[in-house]
Amino acid sequence: MSATIIQTNTAPLNPVEVDGVTVDIIENALRNAREEMDAVLFRTAMSPGIREQGDCFPMIANRDGKMVVGQFGSFIGPFLEAYDEEIEEGDIILTNDPYMCNAAVSHLPDWVVLVPVFKEGRHIAWSAMFGHMSDNGGMVPGSIPIEATTIYQEGIRIPPIKLYKKGELQADLLELILHNVRTPQWNRFDLNALVAACNTAAKRCVELAERFGDEVLISTMDTMLSRNHAAMKHIIEMFIPEEPREFEDFLCDDGMGMGPYRIKCKMWREGSTAIFDFEGTDPQAQSSVNFFLNEDMFKMFFGSFTINVVDPQIVFNDGFYDLVDVRIPQGTLLKPNFPAALSGRTHALGRIFDLLGALLGMGAPEQMLNAAGFSDSPHLFYSGYDQREGKNGDWFQLFQIGFGGIPGRPVGDGPDGHSLWPGFTNVPNEFIESYFPLRIERYETIPDSGGAGLHRGGNGLSVAYRFLADGEIGIHDERWLTYPWGVLGGETGKRSTKKLVRKDGSEEWLPAKIEGVKVQAGDLLYFNTWGGGGWGDPYDRDPALVLQDIARRLVTPEGAKRYGVIVSEDGVFDEAATEARRAQLKAERGEVTVFNRGGTIEELKARCLEETHMPAPESPRFNPSSAA
Repeated sequence: MSATIIQTNTAPLNPVEVDGVTVDIIENALRNAREEMDAVLFRTAMSPGIREQGDCFPMIANRDGKMVVGQFGSFIGPFLEAYDEEIEEGDIILTNDPYMCNAAVSHLPDWVVLVPVFKEGRHIAWSAMFGHMSDNGGMVPGSIPIEATTIYQEGIRIPPIKLYKKGELQADLLELILHNVRTPQWNRFDLNALVAACNTAAKRCVELAERFGDEVLISTMDTMLSRNHAAMKHIIEMFIPEEPREFEDFLCDDGMGMGPYRIKCKMWREGSTAIFDFEGTDPQAQSSVNFFLNEDMFKMFFGSFTINVVDPQIVFNDGFYDLVDVRIPQGTLLKPNFPAALSGRTHALGRIFDLLGALLGMGAPEQMLNAAGFSDSPHLFYSGYDQREGKNGDWFQLFQIGFGGIPGRPVGDGPDGHSLWPGFTNVPNEFIESYFPLRIERYETIPDSGGAGLHRGGNGLSVAYRFLADGEIGIHDERWLTYPWGVLGGETGKRSTKKLVRKDGSEEWLPAKIEGVKVQAGDLLYFNTWGGGGWGDPYDRDPALVLQDIARRLVTPEGAKRYGVIVSEDGVFDEAATEARRAQLKAERGEVTVFNRGGTIEELKARCLEETHMPAPESPRFNPSSAA
């Protein structure tokens, strides 16, 4: 199967030589158009997840579907391979079903819009964007049901369909889709915003073709892809070893009492090709924590991570994909068999970045190795009927993404309370308090939650939500059992915790993954995220930096002892005592290992109840038919 592009202008497009100045002009114009897509979306979307947090991913691609500029490549190519229909000028395609587009998107709440760009009957490019909808129907508000066992329980599945045919909206089809979600107005506005953003990019591509000519635009896109290919070829040959290296990390649990789940990857190079083999990853889970990882999407993760570490000036695009070979066994956590549930894939997605950081940095840890801390993208859901005066029992539904600590790095400390995705921002507290029955009573970093190190791990966040109306909450988070690991002597970051204080003063520790929790007006939730792991020997950290962290309330005087820094109760630094204490601690510590996980899985499970207030998860039970 493959899509067929119908063109009324079939005159061939021949590659031409384009001078460097023209390439730079077009490249920057395309990058500006990609930024304009975000601007259009944020000004016209309605849901806070897209409008305020930016949970969306735009791109502009060449005629073959290869991303030329953007944030999240890979999905046009897999879609085109799976879509067995004709595509004409004026068509706009919508889908959200991972199983029907080769995992071009990886769970149902992500709705992707694809626009073929035509100029005078000739297909010259693609624009595309997907955004996370606040609701997609299904078992629970927010449409990420923890206890789902099949994708049928996760909401409406939209196969690749034409939302617009030759420029005409298929209104009855849209109404059918919106009839199946809890927030139809938000979804309608968000979808219209996605379409508007894609149309804006399409218009800019046409303007460039009109100014410079079709062949110059197409050739420039090819040049941009070739530049990326050459840069990544050099990076791969420099940093990917021929001798295999492997690493494994774990999802703490599946929300149904089982875990941890192993994700394992082996990496090596053959010639100029980087190979990633996920043999040894656990079979697919019975719950929704499976992550259908398209091979091209992993290539995008690898390229994005590597370029940002090595040289952020390189324009990130899909030009290097033939230099990467990804092998994911069928029936595993990362390639589950239909109809496995997929909605909670965020946790494994985040863990992929920790795993990549370890694999890429192991060969040159002093220059490349980050600690762990990209670990997840925490979610809070709060919904119900607002019975407060003047609210008339209106339905409300909040989906909010939380932030954790970013790991310590060779170049410095990890940022405090930052998103897994660099482009995401927090929803302003004033916005939440204006539109939802909530009051934010605390929004601050958690002192000492970042792992101690020569470069400190970023602190996690503590957000205290006071509920002002009866309703239900759901929580999705990770790193409550396993620690964000430290490296080269750095300590682990602290785990995430969730505590609910009832209005009568009673307290309940909540699991990291739970839904359907009834709350009453006056209850208070402490939503605490994990800290990033520390990088390097904490006893070598400049005491002045520790004192600065104390002044900024990022480290406490008690926490300073993890660095061997002695500070009196009144805040006076004792230099002599610090030197003596550091010498003693180094002597007692013994050999420093590359990775500090805070204990084996067996040790963590044995201490689990005492340290986390939660019982240890049981070892996963796998359906034999799901194994690779």
